[in-house]
Amino acid sequence: MYKKILIPTDGSTYVDQVIDRVTNLIPADGQIIILSVAPQLHSNTFQRKDRIQELNEELLEEAIENVENLEKKFPEGYNIKTIAKTGYPADTINNVAQEENVDLIVISASGKSGFRKFVIGSVAEKVLKISKVDVLLVHKN
Repeated sequence: MYKKILIPTDGSTYVDQVIDRVTNLIPADGQIIILSVAPQLHSNTFQRKDRIQELNEELLEEAIENVENLEKKFPEGYNIKTIAKTGYPADTINNVAQEENVDLIVISASGKSGFRKFVIGSVAEKVLKISKVDVLLVHKN
């Protein structure tokens, strides 16, 4: 059994399927860590620095909302910790997995699409490639 499970979320609805998997894998004394990573935008010569900072703050607020919303979807009685960070999503997910000493990362194969997917890239694929712990990839039903 896995005693500490990390669930990365980008706020997409597909992560709801992860809840069922996690609740079946974790023992009563286990811990669930919900993580959302806001991508870090950087200014360049064509963008105003203050606008980039404003966008980064908005993305971090969205990440905080993501973890709070997912935490509310779990049944009561689970030991849940929420984390919102800024950074490169796949790298940050793996760094948090190591820092928190998790046994398993449960990640949705499908996340947000469109512009957000372009910015973030295929996070699940990158996590699979660089993770030092087990990864459960949950596909959309």
